Amino acid sequence: MTAWDAEQLDWTAIDTVLLDMDGTLLDLGFDNWFWQDYVPEVWGRERGLAKDAALAALVPRFEAARGTLEWYCVDHWSREFGLDVRELKRGVKERVAWIPGAEAFLARLAALGKRRVLVTNAHPETLAIKDAHVDLVGHLDAVYSTHAFGLPKEDVAFWPRLRAECPFDPARTLFVDDSLPVLAAARDYGIAWLRAVRRPDLSRSARDTPGFTGVDSVAELE
Repeated sequence: MTAWDAEQLDWTAIDTVLLDMDGTLLDLGFDNWFWQDYVPEVWGRERGLAKDAALAALVPRFEAARGTLEWYCVDHWSREFGLDVRELKRGVKERVAWIPGAEAFLARLAALGKRRVLVTNAHPETLAIKDAHVDLVGHLDAVYSTHAFGLPKEDVAFWPRLRAECPFDPARTLFVDDSLPVLAAARDYGIAWLRAVRRPDLSRSARDTPGFTGVDSVAELE
């Protein structure tokens, strides 16, 4: 049995915990609302379109960027939609929220002496906006945006780039994310301990996580 198939984590075999941001520590409900409701509403209003019609027009553009750094890039979407995405996010940042239990989980990791490293596909300015509201960075030992490496987490070639900047032993590392393609890339790279978040958006039901041990939230990671 490989480590990622195991039901129980062996904390004595883990030194570093790599953590996703949106959907793992922070409620993905903000991002889903922002991109599926708020942006189409603003974009459509400027063009005389109802929100649903605007969303239908924007979905193909979203899909064309899925799995790339552009998908996560505020500069790309500002150019693509003719909107100031940064300012739109700043204007609604009060909607950003922790997933319940995430702060306590990070405190437990610190008490156990585990290194807590945020690894997010989010654009650095998105990270800064969210951090300013919830003090995310203050709960972590290191923070990395994939934009600094030129590849998203979905690309297995990202992981050696991260390791060169942030040394870790894949055999003694736990990685938690809500994206199955991201987790698959981490597994292909050799990260031994993997957990998939089943309920990244608290307004929605839990999802299946085929191929990965799932938890509803990091609060369940004991």
